[in-house]
Amino acid sequence: MRDYTSDMAAEAARWIWSHWREGGVFDALPQHCRPLTALEGYRAQAQLPVIAGRALIGWKIAATSLAGQAHIQVSGPLAGRLLVGQVLPDGATLSLAGNRMRVAEPEFCFRMARDLPPRGTPYSVQETMDAVGMLHLALEVPDSRFAIFEQAGEAQLIADNACAGEFVLGPEAPQLWRNLDMSRHAVNGHVMSASGACWSREGIGENVLGDPRIALTWLANRLSELGLTLEAGQIITTGACMKPLEIGPGDAVAADYGVLGKVHLQFAAA
Repeated sequence: MRDYTSDMAAEAARWIWSHWREGGVFDALPQHCRPLTALEGYRAQAQLPVIAGRALIGWKIAATSLAGQAHIQVSGPLAGRLLVGQVLPDGATLSLAGNRMRVAEPEFCFRMARDLPPRGTPYSVQETMDAVGMLHLALEVPDSRFAIFEQAGEAQLIADNACAGEFVLGPEAPQLWRNLDMSRHAVNGHVMSASGACWSREGIGENVLGDPRIALTWLANRLSELGLTLEAGQIITTGACMKPLEIGPGDAVAADYGVLGKVHLQFAAA
């Protein structure tokens, strides 16, 4: 077994971050620093906050549906880091310059009230939810620096921060969310295109690993396996609850969570 050193991980992170900063793409990471396993991918990803000089403020989960996993050819969910500069408020206007995925994803986002540190036994859903302070409504606008991200493979996609692009943190949901069956909770995504045409798509909580609470628990346990703490104050967005909404410059997007509220974003015109 090779030794994937911290220098190799840092070189992979520098390569990825330079392309993010410049809006460029590449086919694959250089062979000398390319991660070959999920663990190596997470080691490279862990260097991104250092290389970018940006603080960690939370986590995202990618590929929480079977369709999403099939689309990017991975066997399960992937965790990514949310950094300062990626998280924007409700109603923000985003640029699509350099973004090639061109989708928005309505998501359920939790904010932690207390730490869940690494331990030898897995956290249960109940233990994980007991550590949650609030639920936010959210929209993710993912992207990747791989020219063909569907073929990059699990290890490289993890290194590429699990396709974490920009993220709109919407309003806090009323506390009644704790009494809802989140697996059955419907979400309606609405797009008003720059041409004035409107269309909608519906999703549901069970598209997120069966339940957004299950997805959050998966993350807590994945971080525990990596020796990391899910920290109080961090936000965790749990993955798309519907097929991603196709968008373009000048479009406006809203996600309606019924009794829980709405979240919005606007894309700048080309």
